[in-house]
Amino acid sequence: MPTVQSATPISWQSRLVHLLVRARMRPHALAPVDPIWIRAEMGRPRAVRRWMARSTGATVDVRAAGSGWPGGEVVSWPEQGADAPVLLYLHGGGYIACSPETHRPLVSALVRRLRGRAFVPRYRLAPEFPFPAALDDAKAAYRYLLDVEGIAPARIVIAGDSAGGGLALSLALAIRDEGWPKAAALVAFSPWTDLAATGHSLDENSDRCAMFAGDTIRRAARFYVGGADPTLPLLSPLYGDFRGLPPMLVHASEDEVLRDDAIRVAHAARDAGVDVELRLWPHVPHVWQFFSAVLPEARASLDAATRFVAAHTAR
Repeated sequence: MPTVQSATPISWQSRLVHLLVRARMRPHALAPVDPIWIRAEMGRPRAVRRWMARSTGATVDVRAAGSGWPGGEVVSWPEQGADAPVLLYLHGGGYIACSPETHRPLVSALVRRLRGRAFVPRYRLAPEFPFPAALDDAKAAYRYLLDVEGIAPARIVIAGDSAGGGLALSLALAIRDEGWPKAAALVAFSPWTDLAATGHSLDENSDRCAMFAGDTIRRAARFYVGGADPTLPLLSPLYGDFRGLPPMLVHASEDEVLRDDAIRVAHAARDAGVDVELRLWPHVPHVWQFFSAVLPEARASLDAATRFVAAHTAR
């Protein structure tokens, strides 16, 4: 399967965002990974994040845990049809940080384009809750959509970014293995798919990546892996059997350390007969889709994801 690379010129906004993200994140890239510090710092400045979320016009309903739902948020477009697509969106954060709140700008931007809804579970975080806690919560959230919300699986798209992108793929494998009705499609932005940390881009892009060094990924992986085998498919979906999975869209940056996690999982899925759309983007930071309010490349990625979702949920 050929890798499709963005043919558009690199925008000046992308160059600026790349510099700002690098200035904010790279000083910490080689430091010991401290989940408590990361949880306190991620999502700042909060005022900017709230503005980006509000500017989309989507509404947010915070829902406590209950009836199988692990807690989290429902982000909705105010006017949506009965057959509008529904995202089960799994946020990133290395399995150790972030939340539905930190990811409102990205999720809200997607919801506005889809004119639909997104359920964003507050899954448990490592190291307090290592594997398989996050996957168990994601499975519970999927069953909640089917059993309590009564949403047809043909309308559900499982999506996520970074660790959440890997978790989305792990969830799809679990759904297949459990024999549950499968979702219509999968969307993964810069997915972390190999917690054994064997990708060449961990070293090849260690200096180019705006956010992380390769060692950042290796150190962070230990928290979620715990005492498990990091090559377990439900932990590192790269090592899974992708036969029977839904169509998949994968976007990643050419410059990020997780580039090969995206490329390898997309090729493995394609080799297993899955319909895969893989695209790499130059000179954008990890999960650049966060910056859709200012970044043309982020809007282009979200627009492509919207077309993909629409094509696979249409009736």
